[in-house]
Order: sequence, then structure tokens, then C-alpha cells
Amino acid sequence: MRGRARERWGGQPRWARWTLAVYVIGFLEGTGAHCLDLVRGGIHVYASFAPVPLQVFFVSLVVLDPLVAVLVGLARPEGVRLASGVMVLDVIANWIVNWPRLQEDPAWLLRPVGLLPVTLFGLFDIAPLAPLHRAMTRPHLSCTAR
Repeated sequence: MRGRARERWGGQPRWARWTLAVYVIGFLEGTGAHCLDLVRGGIHVYASFAPVPLQVFFVSLVVLDPLVAVLVGLARPEGVRLASGVMVLDVIANWIVNWPRLQEDPAWLLRPVGLLPVTLFGLFDIAPLAPLHRAMTRPHLSCTAR
């Protein structure tokens, strides 16, 4: 790893630093939510509403979310790519498990906890992907030891 995280953060435009900070906060919140789910309900906490592959994915977020937070916190481009992949899968998985409820009650989407914030954070994560990745991989941002 070349350079220090502080230098990598300092080399980013202001909008990129703010975006990265929101990524870190969002993924740490996701980590906390999934850890709390596991503490409350154990490894099968999602069994009542999600098929097994989605249960495995939701449990894996206990590892993936903090990994993203650390990589983004270190201002690594890999963190931004991983964040986007995790959020695309997370949004799709949440829409799959919530679709039956949405068909019965479309107002379910407007709940302040659950599908709405996950979807909005997913959009926030994906929208600046290309310019953010470009900003983080500019050749002149390569830091050298002093």
C-alpha cells in the first residue's frame, strides 16, 4: 500500500471526501444493524422472511459492511468498488424479501426503517461511482514516502 490514508484523503476533492465520509457512516450503521439482528435472533434471524441464499447474504454483511468501511476509510479505490457491489446486492435482496409486503401495502416503502433508507443509500452509493472512482485513481494522487 503506497501512501498514508491521511494523504489519500487530503488529495481528494471536497465532494469526494464528503461522499467517502457518508459511505463510512452508512456502512458502519449497516454493520451495527446486522450485528444487532444476529445478537437478537441468532444465525437464523432472517429465516422467517428470506430464502437461504439471501439469509446467507444478510449474515455476510456483518463482515462485508465493516470491510467496506475500513477500505473506504483508508481512501482505497477498492473500497468504493466493493461498496457499490455490496449495495447493489443489498438493495436487490431487500426488494426481493419486501416485495410481497409492498404488493399488499405500497405505503410499506415509506417506513423510515427498512427498504426506503436502504434504497436511498444504495442510490447515493451508486450515483457518484464513476466520478468518485476517477477522483480516487488519478495518477497524481499516488503518494510516495517522504
